[in-house]
Amino acid sequence: MRRFLNIRTYLVVFAVVIAGLALFYFTHIVEEMETEERKKVELVVEAIETLGNDQLSSGGSNVTFISKIIDGNTSIPLIVVDEDRQEIISYVNFDEDKVAGRKNYVENKLQLFKEQGHFIPVTSGGLNQMVYYGDSHILADLRYYPFILIAIIFVFIFILYIVISNIQRNIQHQLWVGMSKETAHQLGTPLMSIVGWIEILKDTESNRPWLAEMEKDVTRLQLIADRFSKIGSVPNLEDEDLISHLQEMTDYMQKRAPAKVQITFGHDCRETHVMLSAPLFNWVIENLIRNALDAMEGKGAITITVKNEDRKVTIDVTDTGKGIPKSQWQRIFTPGFSTKKRGWGLGLSLAKRIIEEYHEGELFVKHSELGKGTTFRIVLRR
Repeated sequence: MRRFLNIRTYLVVFAVVIAGLALFYFTHIVEEMETEERKKVELVVEAIETLGNDQLSSGGSNVTFISKIIDGNTSIPLIVVDEDRQEIISYVNFDEDKVAGRKNYVENKLQLFKEQGHFIPVTSGGLNQMVYYGDSHILADLRYYPFILIAIIFVFIFILYIVISNIQRNIQHQLWVGMSKETAHQLGTPLMSIVGWIEILKDTESNRPWLAEMEKDVTRLQLIADRFSKIGSVPNLEDEDLISHLQEMTDYMQKRAPAKVQITFGHDCRETHVMLSAPLFNWVIENLIRNALDAMEGKGAITITVKNEDRKVTIDVTDTGKGIPKSQWQRIFTPGFSTKKRGWGLGLSLAKRIIEEYHEGELFVKHSELGKGTTFRIVLRR
């Protein structure tokens, strides 16, 4: 898990560094291109000014050369405006289809160039004019390219993060399944032997009172083995009465709870039928009650309540224990995390997996307050 968290951190840092470098590099390139394009516009403006003022002493070749300079600009959009009359004199390098199809297209572009501060004054033929210019198509595209590149990088990192998360989840799942099935297998052999010995001991009449209790414990161990064997495989959900199962678990745990702990079960209906895997669901309830008992340290109260709604059933398990800090409400369901000195941190993780993956419900901390207690909520959909 620690390795997974480190990989996730490295991915985020890598994405930020690459994005920062890309943004810095392309920003520098854009600034250089802006400078170069302004120089080109200044050259065109100088040519326009020279032609208008008729300052050339020899006509043909120089005029032709200057005309080539003006005509050579095929990428930078220009708008020439008469500053005295505020009229558009001419414009070049605009998409003619957009000019023809959109009303006031050139006027809107002129306003944009003014807002960007892209203009150069020119005096041509005694007239005060202003040449406004915009970005070439290449420069305009290049402005958005770093953001597109950054988006691609983050999408790639996100996909990689999802893949790593799924791999991690699959490894965890396989670990759970292997451990659970091995535990069930290891329990099975001694249980069969114990059952055989109990049958032999039944031949002696004086042993019968003790054997009844031993059979209960063996039955319990068989149930535990059955629960472990179901982890990793898709359990069969059957229409079960939720109330009877909760009442059974309440009675069972009350007999095994300290004398100063009272476990009560409250409900507003006789029967509530939901789809359950009874062995696994009972395991979840037992786990929540055992955690509550540990949190109360020998005295207090545990209350189990059921609320029936049209599309779901909610089960609250509330204790008067020491409570859970809010910062740990999510972490307590993480495999390996435990607030107990000798805890393995597996119980709540398994409980959440059973409810959410097998029963398609929810298990979460509804409320907890330090020194006052905790409420876990289970939501089962009808």
